[in-house]
Amino acid sequence: MKKYDVIVVGAGISGLLAALTLSKHGKKVLVLEKRQHLGGNCNSYMVDGYQVDTGVHAITHLIEGPLKMLMDNYFDFLPVFEDYGHYYIRTENAFVKVPSNLKDFVTFDVLPRKDRLMLSQTLTKAFTLSSFGIDLSDQSVYDFLPKNLSKDTYDFVDTMSISLSGKSMKETSAQRVLSGSSFVRDSITQEQFDSMIGKLESKKRPSAESILASILPYHLHASLQARMTRVTQPFTSLERLATNDVNHSQGYPRKGLKALLNATLRSLPESVEIKKECEVKSILVQEGKVSGVEADEIYTSDLVIYTGFATDLSQLIKDLPTEYVKDLNGIVHSKSLTIWLGMKKELPEFNYTGSEIWFKDFAYWATPISNYDPSLAPKDKQLIGFSFVIDENNSEESELKKAYGTIFRALPNIEKHIDMQHEQTLIPEKAAVTINGKFADIRTPIQNLYVAGTDTDRRSMGITRASYSIIELLKILNEDGNLH
Repeated sequence: MKKYDVIVVGAGISGLLAALTLSKHGKKVLVLEKRQHLGGNCNSYMVDGYQVDTGVHAITHLIEGPLKMLMDNYFDFLPVFEDYGHYYIRTENAFVKVPSNLKDFVTFDVLPRKDRLMLSQTLTKAFTLSSFGIDLSDQSVYDFLPKNLSKDTYDFVDTMSISLSGKSMKETSAQRVLSGSSFVRDSITQEQFDSMIGKLESKKRPSAESILASILPYHLHASLQARMTRVTQPFTSLERLATNDVNHSQGYPRKGLKALLNATLRSLPESVEIKKECEVKSILVQEGKVSGVEADEIYTSDLVIYTGFATDLSQLIKDLPTEYVKDLNGIVHSKSLTIWLGMKKELPEFNYTGSEIWFKDFAYWATPISNYDPSLAPKDKQLIGFSFVIDENNSEESELKKAYGTIFRALPNIEKHIDMQHEQTLIPEKAAVTINGKFADIRTPIQNLYVAGTDTDRRSMGITRASYSIIELLKILNEDGNLH
């Protein structure tokens, strides 16, 4: 039996961030991953000369937020982020920016004027209630809407809800739309971070020399930096609603999503050991306290961090409390389909940085990622990812056929230019943010067994949500005396 200070189950981005942070606090860490590849949904790989990500991503809260806090305090090697750009709506007759404040919404003529006025009033009402401390998490977006809107408007709101939660407007809370659209801030400051877990000792922090020596130096694109002063000025609630800049702190990593994974891996100290293709069969418990795990052999530790699907935890531990298992089974998943298309040439339809949304019929979210970094596609070619939330009650074949039909309806010119096509079916979040959906607590009923990942925190999405989870994990470990 091998003894470690910490065992991390799972080497997705949550598991790797847990290993990185705990090792920088002096822990000897073992990471066990059942698959051949590390990073989970934070990864990239090659398909016919194109570098595709696992799903379409935007990295949020880069000026102040959880990932920035982790990078500033724990990373030795740091990725470059390009300014994400803007979100656009594509229709048969228009290509316009998604409104991020009331002023823009007034001129958003993709929807009928009457509907825009009613939606503006609804948004103002919801924001005002939230500003007075009223939690709207149990009120659906649909219930908040007027009931005499056009089909296009309902489809638009439904698509926005799906993009933020993975579920329809009838299952998405009004609070989720407010926070996901940055009307309600959920980012974290360095001061808040320091107050939760304290700064690392200087000897454990990356030196200036190590950062300068990095071949992947972290910086924000100049245009992103230029926005920093503007967006960090104090706003009153109503000013924020009128002037909100939803894109102010979003980016895409140069060299693709794998650059963020590589920066994480290269920052790991020698005290971290990773074993791939090593599936954990059970988590060992003695007298109500975790004692290790059984995988290809027995590994012992007084501290275990589980970063797999929390819904699977009951398969690894016998005799968990019934009520706890019931809560875990209440976690809701959504399923996504990403279609990657490589174009034989750069097309005028995708002459932008950012994402476009098609909200009619089968909605998609698409990003031409090679516009951030041409090296992601062969020379003079272009790579676009189209992401759909699919119905798990239908066959993947029928959903795939419907998805291609939607792409070719929205962009009829591109079919003849396709050089490469590749499909991925993923669960983008370990828990969808729905009205009735549950989330796992970081603390479990087993002493010194903790859960981390996107099914333990409702804030934001993807890598940002995973980062929130790790910061909360560090806070709880510190409170429990397990961080030092």
